Amino acid sequence: MTMPIQMRAVTDDDDEPVIEGYAFKYDKPSEVLGGFVRFVEHIAPGALDKTDMSNVVATINHDQNQVLGRSGVNLTLTPDRTGLKFRVKPTDTSFARDLITNIKAGVINQCSFAFTVPDNDDAQDWVDSTRDGVDYERTIRQIDHLYDVSVVTTPAYPDTEAKVGQRSMDIVKRMQSRDDKAAIQAERQKMLRELERQELLKTIEGGN
Repeated sequence: MTMPIQMRAVTDDDDEPVIEGYAFKYDKPSEVLGGFVRFVEHIAPGALDKTDMSNVVATINHDQNQVLGRSGVNLTLTPDRTGLKFRVKPTDTSFARDLITNIKAGVINQCSFAFTVPDNDDAQDWVDSTRDGVDYERTIRQIDHLYDVSVVTTPAYPDTEAKVGQRSMDIVKRMQSRDDKAAIQAERQKMLRELERQELLKTIEGGN
């Protein structure tokens, strides 16, 4: 998941650089996701209530070779009423120094995080969308595992070909199937009404 955030590079009391911001904020819509099925995603307040955040890494562009920190070491994750706040004091590496320079310059100002949704009916909701060009609104109510928080240069959402998990895609397919059946039924009723109209016209014409 990727979205714009307010992020800044600051200097801590010991003059070491710190990166902090929100990995995500509740009830903020994502960009339009998906391929043949287009949807917008929201994270509901309380989605992190039971989330496993015991082993989370902070990275650049989800690259495991560019690790900034790890929870319990130099990464702090703080869920609050706004969303998920993070604070990382990166290790002294060349890529971390370059990143801090770009954040201070405003070149990089987005964050992403990788997570999974539990396999139960309460974890997420899919409803028809009223937005132009959007099929569904997805609300995530439960996140079971958080894997990483990543500072990113380019939003990944538009390029994720519906990477929402097999269960999520099954839900979408069921909704599509339901919509298709409704459309077929409506077309069948329209044809039956037309046949009835033609039969009525024939009866009237025959009577004359």
